[in-house]
Formats: sequence, C-alpha cells, structure tokens
Amino acid sequence: MATATATWRYRGDPEGERPAALVRFANGRLERPESLHFTVYRNRDSAHPRKRHRRIVVSETERLCYVGHNFGSQVMRCNSLCRYFVGVLDKSSGQMDVYNAEMFNMQPLLSDNVMPDDTKEYQTKSYREKMDLCIEAFGTSKQKRALSSRRMNAVGSDIVSTAVTKAAANVIDAKGVTGLMQDVAQDDVQNISAFLPPCHEDAQRLEHVYRFEDILSPAEYEALRAPAAALASITAEELAKRAEERSLCSFVLEELKFLPTDEKSRDHKARCLWFLDTLIKFSQQKVIKKKHPMGPECPHIISKKLMKNFTSLTYNNGSIQNLISASMKAKITAYAIALALHINNFQTDLTVLQNDLKLSESRILDIAKALRLKVSKAKGVPGLENDQSHKLGTLSLPLPTQKAPEGQRKRKKMS
Repeated sequence: MATATATWRYRGDPEGERPAALVRFANGRLERPESLHFTVYRNRDSAHPRKRHRRIVVSETERLCYVGHNFGSQVMRCNSLCRYFVGVLDKSSGQMDVYNAEMFNMQPLLSDNVMPDDTKEYQTKSYREKMDLCIEAFGTSKQKRALSSRRMNAVGSDIVSTAVTKAAANVIDAKGVTGLMQDVAQDDVQNISAFLPPCHEDAQRLEHVYRFEDILSPAEYEALRAPAAALASITAEELAKRAEERSLCSFVLEELKFLPTDEKSRDHKARCLWFLDTLIKFSQQKVIKKKHPMGPECPHIISKKLMKNFTSLTYNNGSIQNLISASMKAKITAYAIALALHINNFQTDLTVLQNDLKLSESRILDIAKALRLKVSKAKGVPGLENDQSHKLGTLSLPLPTQKAPEGQRKRKKMS
C-alpha cells in the first residue's frame, strides 16, 4: 500500500484544527504522488458535537476516483489509538510548522458516474430502497449494522424458503397429494383432542363423562349467582326485547323459553346459560386488550378463568398480548358443547351453536366427534336460517370408539 501526504487549510476552520491529512491508498502503489490533487468536504452542521468533525477526502486520477472518510464503517481505528502530525518546512526561513493530522483510507469508487444525471432509476425505487441508500451514505454505524443484518436475514429467508419448497416437493413426490391430505386430517383430529375437557371413559353415568366440575369449579359456579339472577327472573317481554337487540346468543335465547319452574333448577340453568353466553361472546374476540374484556359485570374469577384457560400469550410490538388463536377457539367450542350437554340432558343442537360461534359445519362436527358424540339430523328451530336441517349431538354410553377422519381408508397395496 502507498502512503501520501495531503496538506490543506479548511475555509472557516480555526487555525490549526486538523489542517493536514495522511492518505493511504488501499488498492496499489502510487507511481506519481505529486500529480494527485485532493478535495476535502466537511459537514455543514458545525454546531453538532459529532458531525462537525466529519470529513470526506476525494482524489481523482485518470482512471479512478478515490474516496476516504473519517466516520462510518470505513474509519481507521489507528486515529483513535494514536495521534499524527505533519511538519511543513519553510525553506526561506528554515522554520517548520507542525499540524495535527488524520489518516484516511482511500478506497476506489467503482462507479461510472458519481452523480448521475438520469434519475429515472432512482425514482422507480421503493421508499425502503431509497431509505437504505440514505443510510448507506449518511447513516450512523448502528443504522448501517442494522441494515446489513436485515439484508443478511432476507438472504437467509430466501435460502430457507427455497429449501422448504424443495423439501415439500420431495414429500409430495414421495407420498402423493391424497396421502398428505389424510395425514393433515389425522393431525387435525389429534390437535383438537389436546383441547377437549377431561373425558372419563370409565364413567357409569352420562353426567360423569364430562364432569360439571371440570367446566366450572364450585367457586366459579358460586360467583355466577349474582350476574345470572337477571336471567333467572327474565319475563317474556324482556326476552323478546333481548331477542330483538340480539344481546344474547341464539342458543341461550331459545333455552330461556324453557326455564324450570323449580327455583333451584331454574337458578342452576340460568347460571349455566349466563356462562355459556359469556364464553361464546368471548370467542368472537381476537386480541384481548382490556383488563376486563367481558365488562365490569363479569365476576373477576370468571374473567381470570377466560384469560388463563382460553387465550394464548403472544409477543407483539414490544408487549405481551392475550390472543384467541384457532386452537383456543377449538377449545372454547369443546367446552361450550360440553356445557350445552349438561343443560340439555346430554343432547344438543350443534347447528345453533355453530351459528353462534361462527364456525363452519365441518369444524364443529369434527370437535363433536372428538368429544365422542353421535351426530344425527333433526329439524331445526322454526325461523332460524330458513328452518334449515340441523345436526344433533348426543352423548351416550358406552362411548363410541374414536375413528379416523372420513375419507381416510386403508389403501390397497399395489401388486
């Protein structure tokens, strides 16, 4: 590497403030150092404590243009480890003036046109690409490291995406589309089973298969006394108004028409219906942002149960949020069906619940079958979706054995 000395004075700079520089060319040896001319540019922001010392040295030869910086990624560490001085000898007086100096690493600027006249290519760039160009030219070291890291991650993502695509193609070639669809269906049933209420397969009575205590603990059940009192004492006029306002889900509105006359049974059913309505409304949310998502009238123990048992924690924008994911929606559906079975003597209208929960028919039927219910057809409630044919889910003993999803049959061996 060749080293040359460039001496100048900055216009407007105080006497003796970095009036000289040592430049080193990174790509070869100088044949005629005396023929080079240097130009220095300084930052206009002279009030900024960091920017006012920034300098750019430019030198141009017949073949290349060279640029050196005393800031950014190209800065030489030797400037911070030691000090350089340049002496200028006055031959007439025999005196030498000594000036502070900095070392600049001159890199060739491999560009046909430093300042292109045609800006069409620049104008077609996206906002992100333009910002990246600004960071490359004027960004801090931290911003440049972040830019480099982002570009490396983008390259890594492309590599991973290519590898995943290739692996997926190999799997499809090996198993075929039909085999993969069957595997997905089987995995879907297994995923649903992980979010079901506890099932006691050896139970001798229907109410013990999915125990009521596994759905609502005694403390939670007791907390429902006050909020459910309004449902227990609801009149026909109030029920009609609730139906018009749609302040209650369809399943609860229908069941409130058949409240028992016995005070204890009436109170029990009202508590179950209040919690079922709250559970269905809770399932319609996506990200829980409020401390009391179901309002102040919801008991604290119930709000805590909903947040703890039916949401997933996720990290977003620097904070932890509670999210009702697809798996949590399946769990809410399973518990809603189990509670509806206790309300309706272990037979419930799955279509009404499907409409309230805003699910597809295949989804709720998959969950019902995972709960070991027998599904049958029945005429629905008049006036609900054109009196459509409804699906009934019935819990019976002995429990049916779990079967593979429909359409998954044993494939014959190829001879």
